[in-house]
Amino acid sequence: MIWLLISLPLGAGAVLGVTGTRCNRLAPALGVAVAVATLGVAVAAAVTRPQSSAPLFAGMRAGLAVDGLSAFMVVTVAAVTTAVLAFAAGEFGPDENRGRLFGLMLVFSGAMLVTVTATTLPLLLMAWEVMGATSWALIGYWWRRPERVRAADTAFLTTRTADLGLYLAAGAAVAGGAGSLDLRALPDAPSPWLHVITGGVVVAALGKSAQLPFSFWLSRAMQGPSPVSALLHSATMVAAGAYLLLRLHPLLAATGWAGPLVAWTGAVTALFLGVVAVAQRDLKQMLAASTSSQLGFMVLAAGSGGIAAGTTQLVAHAATKSGLFLAAGAWLTALGTKHLPALRGAARTYRLLGTAFTVGALTLAGLPPLSLWAAKDEVLASAYAESTGLYAVGLAAAAVAAVYSIKALWYVTQPLPDDPEAGYDTERDGTRRTARTTPAPLLVLTFAAAVLGVLALPGPASWLKRLVGAPDEPSPKPWEVGLSAGVAFAAAGLAWWWASRPAPVPSPAVRWARGWLHLERAAHTVVVRPVLRLAWALAVFDDRVVDGAVRQVARGGLATARIAGRVDDGIDAAVRQTARGGLAGARLAGRVDDGGIDAAVDAVAAGARGLGRAARRPQTGLLHQYYAQAALGFAVLVLIVLLVR
Repeated sequence: MIWLLISLPLGAGAVLGVTGTRCNRLAPALGVAVAVATLGVAVAAAVTRPQSSAPLFAGMRAGLAVDGLSAFMVVTVAAVTTAVLAFAAGEFGPDENRGRLFGLMLVFSGAMLVTVTATTLPLLLMAWEVMGATSWALIGYWWRRPERVRAADTAFLTTRTADLGLYLAAGAAVAGGAGSLDLRALPDAPSPWLHVITGGVVVAALGKSAQLPFSFWLSRAMQGPSPVSALLHSATMVAAGAYLLLRLHPLLAATGWAGPLVAWTGAVTALFLGVVAVAQRDLKQMLAASTSSQLGFMVLAAGSGGIAAGTTQLVAHAATKSGLFLAAGAWLTALGTKHLPALRGAARTYRLLGTAFTVGALTLAGLPPLSLWAAKDEVLASAYAESTGLYAVGLAAAAVAAVYSIKALWYVTQPLPDDPEAGYDTERDGTRRTARTTPAPLLVLTFAAAVLGVLALPGPASWLKRLVGAPDEPSPKPWEVGLSAGVAFAAAGLAWWWASRPAPVPSPAVRWARGWLHLERAAHTVVVRPVLRLAWALAVFDDRVVDGAVRQVARGGLATARIAGRVDDGIDAAVRQTARGGLAGARLAGRVDDGGIDAAVDAVAAGARGLGRAARRPQTGLLHQYYAQAALGFAVLVLIVLLVR
């Protein structure tokens, strides 16, 4: 079952993405059908808790499991994906590449499901990579617009820089520090490998969850379509880092320093990015900054040991923020703007959207009895058990959350301006209507955002703590519950009163907050520009020194080659002369052989043949001739003897 859970969205998403415009008409229906099927399998997996392990590489295994913590996540991811795809089915017309959009969203969702169920580092890294690549493609979905591509590049490069920490952790584990690539074995690594692994995991998780100092990438990611923002920045991509910290809390606790560092980072991010959200005049930018702030509460819970509290916050925030992003996207389609001053009266004109946005905004504000109020109390209880200072910063961040939520609510609920068209169509022409697919997913998410606070009630909270393996996790005391409720109501009232006043001239502090603390500029100053300067210096060094040396060596080599060529040519000339002399000698020897030796041999042979013929003539076979020859020979012999004497 667990392999079916991840293969459904991954396989169907890959097919849809490859077919692209060829299945434009069927892509929305197929995407929603696959998401619904995945949700059904996720619910079944959460009940049955399957697990599996298979060989991956030599000495490495791919482990998957649905346990108490991941059971909540698989259902949350699948449910939010289903709602977002159902909403997107009516938002994108046939002129868009719906096959690519729905395919990428399904692949992204499948990678997130692998991330939350992976029990080994290799599989986690693979899913982490796929999630990063598909998020880049989704943010830059409208790739023909350069500013959107640049935004996708910024988000991708920032998170990829932080992701190097996960590779560092995996490398330390492979080097023998942990003795195993199973996530549960990482806390058993000896020092100093334990600290290297922990540091790498913390950096990667903080970067993915848009915590300080990486928060600015979330602002640029708002260039993507609204359904993409709702999917990536509610229950999936940004939640992956917080989930990883919740999952690996034993690793944080084993070091002694990682837990407090993570907790304080989350608390400070929740406060400062909440201030950034207050300063925004763009609804999607406000929601993005609030996402980073709300994730700070999850990171705070992970660092202070509030595993159940962080899980409750994660699930409640996923429903709340995905609904708010979808409402903002519907208004952007209908009115052509996402600027808060231009959205005056939007909730009155589109009452269903207005109702859903109102419930979501009040939930985000942390007002009782809605879900995020209860979830924040659980997180603050864990923070108080860790440090009074952490509790104070977290409570201040909760008050700021009420301010930015009520500010957005004030704008959209104001009466219509005298000129109904004033401020509209500031970005593009609005359709003045909402899609037929908008109400159902929006109402489901709004209902979930309102009621998920039941997880913080004493009975469900105790069950959840046992489920995630944290039965001793502290619960909020009555005075903490009352204090947080009083602070939320007071901050909400102050925000409503302040929003009603004439807008003041933005101060430098407001401009500083509106620019997301100028973190992107700081990153360019501290990281990008030095790297570019270093690259330029290395390029100059390469051109002037390395290339110059290579050219000198090349020139010397060419000169040597020319000399060697000349010597070789001389050798070739000598060889050719020697060959010619040899050929002349051979011809001369041939003539001597033919005209002298062969002629003498022929003459000797001819004489021998003549003597032979002469010698055969006396051999007649007649006896009287033999006697005559013998007498003649004897007479010649006597004559010779007489003459010699």
